[in-house]
Amino acid sequence: MARRERVVRMSVEVPLWRALAAYRVLTMIYGVLLFLFTRQNFERPGIAIAFLAVMSVWTLATLHKVTGAASCTKGFLVADLTIALTGIMLTPLADAHAQQVDGPTLPSIWTAGSVLAFAIKGGWRWAGVASSFVAVANIVERGEPSRDTFHNVLLVWVASIAIGYVVEVARASERTLARALEIEAATRERERLARDIHDSVLQVLAMVQRRGTALGGEAAELGRMAGEQEVALRTLVAGGLVTASRVSEDGSQGAVVRVVEVPDDDEPARPHDLRTLLAPHAGSKVTLSEPGAPVLLDAPAARELAAAVGAALDNVRRHAGEDAQAWILVEDWPDEVVVTVRDDGPGIPDGRLAQAEGEGRMGVAMSIRGRLRDLGGTAELISVPGQGTEVELKVPRGKAGT
Repeated sequence: MARRERVVRMSVEVPLWRALAAYRVLTMIYGVLLFLFTRQNFERPGIAIAFLAVMSVWTLATLHKVTGAASCTKGFLVADLTIALTGIMLTPLADAHAQQVDGPTLPSIWTAGSVLAFAIKGGWRWAGVASSFVAVANIVERGEPSRDTFHNVLLVWVASIAIGYVVEVARASERTLARALEIEAATRERERLARDIHDSVLQVLAMVQRRGTALGGEAAELGRMAGEQEVALRTLVAGGLVTASRVSEDGSQGAVVRVVEVPDDDEPARPHDLRTLLAPHAGSKVTLSEPGAPVLLDAPAARELAAAVGAALDNVRRHAGEDAQAWILVEDWPDEVVVTVRDDGPGIPDGRLAQAEGEGRMGVAMSIRGRLRDLGGTAELISVPGQGTEVELKVPRGKAGT
């Protein structure tokens, strides 16, 4: 059957790169405006104009470099930081008065964008190296640095390292989340396969074992082999793992991507009448009570609910005996569909379900409760020894089609 892939992108880096791109443009504009308003203070305004022109062209021409981790190469980071450091060192040449009044450098706060790019790309270690170069350049440029200079240098250093550390923690969290989602998808796929196997292969093997033991002779040997295969298959179903997803990294976006393979159902997504799926169960030993109007559910939900009813009836035949009577009641409510399966068998002894699950018999746990859980519904089992068993299946309409 054909398959399609649904890609779920999870990353805090994407908005960080977008914010960095916006920050670089805004701080470029701020640096240009700051020069225009204070140009009368510059002894050599030509130097400032030349640098600001280079900075502006570089910022606009390299916007695509700060759109993701893949495009933000090491070469770009080194060149970007070099331009920032050059601007800092050129400040005294353009405005000697800036050293005396502790004024802003030519790139001003644009320099922080270069350091932040290091932090987002490589984490706190890269941020620490880049901010250290900026700190040294500022101290050299000031000649005799003041307390405000040390304060600003320390602020950039601490902030960049903190952002780099947060990015590293976020990446680790994304990988953990992706792995958890992968395990969840694999577990759901395993349970789905286990339900299908329980409803078909395991029941056939169990029937062969019972009939072979009853017939005796060579049939008994066949029954014994079928019983061994049933136990082995139950063990495999209970402990196996089917890989249903994989995790990769989208380097162009700096994101962790979870690719989930899902079955491609060629059947149109139209509602099904649950009554038509339950009608084959009705017979001399099974009474079906249903509403007069169609009970519509999305096709997958209707099939799964009908399969859960079939599993409940199989349990009646296996544990209550061939002569047991069963009743199916279908209730169609505005917000949910409720199907109740009741029998007049001997009931289930206390602790029997837990024991069966421990032995790998997942009829109730997977074929019934597992199906309803996947639909967002519930399955409640009420059994009193000597008074039969009742299974109530509820499927909310708001979640049935998901």
